[in-house]
Amino acid sequence: MKKYLTAILNKEDDMYVALCPELDIASQGRTVEEAKGNLSEAVELFFETASPEEITKRSCPL
Repeated sequence: MKKYLTAILNKEDDMYVALCPELDIASQGRTVEEAKGNLSEAVELFFETASPEEITKRSCPL
């Protein structure tokens, strides 16, 4: 089953901030592409290291 996540990008001063609101994970970069890539890496690391309980808690908040 595929699950799609949202990426919200905002420019703040000279940086771009990328946020995945479903997981409450954020990252940043000097360009849009860098911010998206850093966010993707942060989300990937979350899924690699988080416990199943933490994944469920962040993915399906009540």
